[in-house]
Amino acid sequence: MSLYLPFVTQQENDSRMKITLNSEPLIIDGDSITVEKLLEMKRYTFRMRTVKINGRLVSRDRYGEEVIRERDNVQVIYLMSGG
Repeated sequence: MSLYLPFVTQQENDSRMKITLNSEPLIIDGDSITVEKLLEMKRYTFRMRTVKINGRLVSRDRYGEEVIRERDNVQVIYLMSGG
């Protein structure tokens, strides 16, 4: 799978989907992707994170099964502590 910048011209009939990731448009090869694969592709490795799809919290143990589809709004939120 590949990631594309949103301003690159794409043919409408190819198998790419458009999603929003952290308020930014993103085009991904295929018609769906799991949360786990998206995190790997974007190299989001920080362990203390929360993922939401269309405002719905995704449990960490479901990242490999939870599917992101065309036009989904995905948020990856990093939890930090400090003083």
